[in-house]
This record gives sequence, structure tokens and C-alpha cells, in this order.
Amino acid sequence: MQNSRRVALVQMNSGDDIARNLHSAREYLAAAKDGGAVLAALPECFALMPRDANQLRAAAEEFGDGEIQNYIGEVAAKLKIWIIAGSLPLQSDDPMRVFNSLIVYDARGQARARYDKIHLFDADIANGESHNETAYTAAGDSVEVTDTPLGKIGLSICYDLRFPELYRALAAAGATAMVVPAAFTAVTGAAHWEVLLRARAIENSCYVIAPAQVGTHNQKRQTYGHSLAADPWGKIIAQRTDKPGVLFAD
Repeated sequence: MQNSRRVALVQMNSGDDIARNLHSAREYLAAAKDGGAVLAALPECFALMPRDANQLRAAAEEFGDGEIQNYIGEVAAKLKIWIIAGSLPLQSDDPMRVFNSLIVYDARGQARARYDKIHLFDADIANGESHNETAYTAAGDSVEVTDTPLGKIGLSICYDLRFPELYRALAAAGATAMVVPAAFTAVTGAAHWEVLLRARAIENSCYVIAPAQVGTHNQKRQTYGHSLAADPWGKIIAQRTDKPGVLFAD
């Protein structure tokens, strides 16, 4: 039985096989439905943690149609659950760059909102990882808040978390919860993930919903996990550590 205040956060260890990732996502979403969630949030890159930029570009879909979008819309309609599809590659006007986009689906499988990641991650990490998101990603430029059964939710993705002005804008637009699907690196996650999420909750008197990728994905990528939900006082009300699975928060 659904609980009108329950959200499910899906923690994944996605790889470069889209079909396999979508199958895993469906299993987690079914578990979310069985657990009473009215809305489930998937992490960043839930459908594809690419081998390289070329694979990412090849997988980019036109907004409104494509293997990933159609699949998640059909799952939402079949399960009758809202889904925040953490991020997937969408085509841009630049053939060398894709949008890293979050799409919100309602319980009929209809896309209700889209957000293109604004802040792009270029960094050299202490463990030898190097990221240059601006080389293959087009930056978004719009602040997005959407109505859901849990109220107005502000949309963001991963590295956006480090820019508090975005969350002030979301709160000013009426958001009472913020979603932060992520694939935070293991090094930066251990240092800053929890404290930044709690800070965004406290600063804006809002809930924060942060589903994450976890574990080793390929030779170049290791993510932190620790999906969590925090209340407007910054109290962690649900958290998962280092394994894929479903986390519930009321």
C-alpha cells in the first residue's frame, strides 16, 4: 500500500550495458512500489556509466523518445509510481556534447519536468581520477521546480550540490524538497557529500533527497554511495552505505 509521504531512493552500481542497467533499475523500482513509495528517485547515470565519451554521445536520445526514456515511462505507468530519472544523456545542438538530464515521470508514465545539469565537473582527484565533463557535456541554464505528490521538488544533479545559490533559487521558486541524484567520487564523497547535503537542507528549510551511485564502475570510476534523505533541520532520516539497493524515507 502506498504511503503518500514515502519516497524511495535507489542506489545503483551502473555500468556500460544499458539493457542490464535498465533491468536493474526496474527491479529496484518494483521494490520501491512494494515498499509503499509514491515516488522513487534514481541516481545520476542510472542507465549508463559510459566507458568513454564516444559511448555517451552514441547513446544520447532526443528528448521525448528513445530506449531509456520509453522504458522508464513504461515502468512508471505499469507500477503506477512517480519516478525521478536521475540523469540520462540527451542530444544537444552540439554533436560533440550531450545534456546530462534529469526527467520526472508521473504515475501515468508522462514526462512532467526536465532539468539539464548546470554545473559541470572538471577535476583531478587525489586517487588519480580525472574528470573533464565540459569536453562532452552541454551545460543547462534553467532552474526547474516541479509539482509532485510530495509537493514542489527542486531539481539538481551531483556537482550542482557545491553551488548553494542554485538551491536558494529553487527555494525561492517554491521548492520544499530538493533532489540531488549523484555519482560522487569516492574521494570527494567521503570528504563532503553528507555535510553539503545537510547544509543545503538547513539553508533552505527543505528536505533533501539524494540517491547515489556506489562502487567500482570501470578502471576510471569509483563512486561513494551513501544515498541519504535529510529533513529541514539537516537531520539524516534515512541513509544507505556501500551497497546497491533501495532506501525508504517518510
